[in-house]
Amino acid sequence: MALLSYEFMRRAFLSAIFIAGIAPMLGVFLVIRRQSLMADTLSHVSLAGVALGFFLNLNPTFTTMIVVILAAVVLEYLRSLYSSYSEISIAMLMSGGLALALVLMNLSGGSSSTSIQSYLFGSILTITPNQVIFLGILFVVIAVLFVLFKKPMYVLTFDEDTAHVDGLPVHWMSMLFNVVTGVAIAVMIPIAGALLISAIMVLPAAISMRLGKSFNMVILISVIVGLIGMISGLTSSYYLSTPPGATITLVFIILFLLVNLVKRWITFTQRKRQMK
Repeated sequence: MALLSYEFMRRAFLSAIFIAGIAPMLGVFLVIRRQSLMADTLSHVSLAGVALGFFLNLNPTFTTMIVVILAAVVLEYLRSLYSSYSEISIAMLMSGGLALALVLMNLSGGSSSTSIQSYLFGSILTITPNQVIFLGILFVVIAVLFVLFKKPMYVLTFDEDTAHVDGLPVHWMSMLFNVVTGVAIAVMIPIAGALLISAIMVLPAAISMRLGKSFNMVILISVIVGLIGMISGLTSSYYLSTPPGATITLVFIILFLLVNLVKRWITFTQRKRQMK
């Protein structure tokens, strides 16, 4: 393929493969725990980290990681403080993160606006070899954590009360999961974009839940769907000269619609056969 002759495209495809493994594994837990908006919140807060990096003349990925980790810890604290009104923490952090980002962008001057634009919607040109290595390390770490803590996370995800009775450190596990999700978002932003990263994490999980019959099967299908969506979306963005994050998101939405249409058609066909 001609596009693989470019070094930046090889880095982009390698990053996409790692993201296809990272995002769905975290996304399934987010969807089942009804915390899909948490990814959206952390992605919006990440803009403050990017703006802080330009304001302090530091690596935006580094400052984004710090800000998102702090936000993930605060999010879990507010969730426990307002256990019956969890949307309060989401609203506070999302609006606060955007407000801080806008203030820092203004203080940084107009020169940072163009650079921040690439972080909003993603850009394959911003991916560095170090970011690819970081994504690979993150993929291995999350895969190892998934294997080691799949059973306790399964219990925590479906019933926190049962997890507490079983002696599991519910709050610490939730906080660790939030931090890992925050770190993943911070690292994935350059290719996926801050405004669309939550869709890339949630949509493969939503599609796999329509197809999988067991938890393990849902995880497996979500990774496969993530790989298909990331590779096809990235390829399409190259030939169409469109933002990669937006193109990948649209591919996932199309896959979601197709899966639901096929499922409905199968259900309709089965009912029609039963009526005969």
